[in-house]
Amino acid sequence: MKKIFLYILAGSLCFSACKKDDEVETYKEPEDIAVQNSYDDQAIKKFMSENYLDAQGNIKAFSTTDTSDDNEKKLIDLPYQTLPSGTIYIMRDGAQPTVEPQTIGEDDILTLMIRANAYLAGNTDGNISFISSLTLVNTINGNGLPMIDPLFYYAKKSIRDAATTGVAQQRSYYEVEGFREAIQKFKAFKNLPSGDPYNLQGVILVPSRAAFARDPHYPYSTQYSLRNYSMVFNFQVYGRADRPDGQ
Repeated sequence: MKKIFLYILAGSLCFSACKKDDEVETYKEPEDIAVQNSYDDQAIKKFMSENYLDAQGNIKAFSTTDTSDDNEKKLIDLPYQTLPSGTIYIMRDGAQPTVEPQTIGEDDILTLMIRANAYLAGNTDGNISFISSLTLVNTINGNGLPMIDPLFYYAKKSIRDAATTGVAQQRSYYEVEGFREAIQKFKAFKNLPSGDPYNLQGVILVPSRAAFARDPHYPYSTQYSLRNYSMVFNFQVYGRADRPDGQ
């Protein structure tokens, strides 16, 4: 029995040691933020070359074993626009509202079906790409219902007034500048019922400099920081409404 215990202990120690070796840090923050900005731009273009949109507009990675996606267009081969902030947006052909399309204003209340992920760009042996990812929100694979006014889009006055520190009273502490900038390029549907099947309108890719860069930010994830993280949003705007005064 003692030998069995020793074998188990030895195995546990070996697993622990191997795990520590695997967890060697692969990302080192560049001192010059311009270097990180360059990493972001290159990693975003690589992401666009490795992914496509499926029949419902979901971002999908090309398979290396399944040939069914061989004729799909890469994101980078779709028409896209780059904003001065470096944010890129793609409007999916045939998925935009055609009946009473609603212009999106700067401070409108938005109802969104959305999947949003954050990605960290880094240099691994000369290969620049996204090396880690975090989920910000996913209504598509979650409860399947759109959400209203996500905090990364609009931080209400009541939330800011309740904050106890000066930085947390600023909208920039919560909101993703690049997303806000690009979403206004799209049109909203006229109040689709929340149970309607989704047909995603497009993609917004935000480099870290147009997200939180290295600034303090709201802890969207209690475990991880979004410092230096770029973000990718895949969405449909189910509706918009005027925001009441005081919000």
